[in-house]
Amino acid sequence: MSQPTEREKMLRGELYHAFTPDLIAARARCKWACNRFNNSDEVSRRRLVEMWRDITEDKTPLPPKLDDPAADDALFEDEPWVEAPVKIDYGFNVKLGAGVFVNFNCVFIDTCPITVGARTMFGPNVNLFSGTHPLDPALRNGTKGPETGKPIVIGEDCWLGGNVIVLPGVTIGKGATIGAGSVVTKLQDVPAFHVAAGNPARIIRRIETTMTE
Repeated sequence: MSQPTEREKMLRGELYHAFTPDLIAARARCKWACNRFNNSDEVSRRRLVEMWRDITEDKTPLPPKLDDPAADDALFEDEPWVEAPVKIDYGFNVKLGAGVFVNFNCVFIDTCPITVGARTMFGPNVNLFSGTHPLDPALRNGTKGPETGKPIVIGEDCWLGGNVIVLPGVTIGKGATIGAGSVVTKLQDVPAFHVAAGNPARIIRRIETTMTE
């Protein structure tokens, strides 16, 4: 039986080595895809969606282009809207639902999958860190040592204020709001339809809504 690759171990949340040729190349590919997206200037909505899919390695074909620019833009109204600049490690581990809005200067450290539900909104400078390092410095060993990670799951219809940080292994339930500047840790997952804020984030109150879980 063959040994798992470093990429396979990374995706499973096991200790893995990031500075191997395959993963170095994967990060470089994503870096240049992000650079193209971030420096795109005035381009069509179609082109923005195409460049975002290049970042995330989404091979879904675009619909046939329409002659009317407004009608063509309307084809992509349910696609995620991501404001440049954005920084991402690998891209293939970032999954954004329909109608997600990501404001500028957001960072995705997507060692493990980062999943964001439909219609969720991010303020500027939101940071999602699914990767982490061993606490033991002898094991950590700089770029020669192993890393690990845990998935991040954010439900539908959430709102993360500006400068929110989400750490590995966190789950944020549907319809939740995270106050600006908060740090959400694995110590406190956020249940659906609740407000959380602070460092570390704590549950403040339930949100009154007609929406169901």
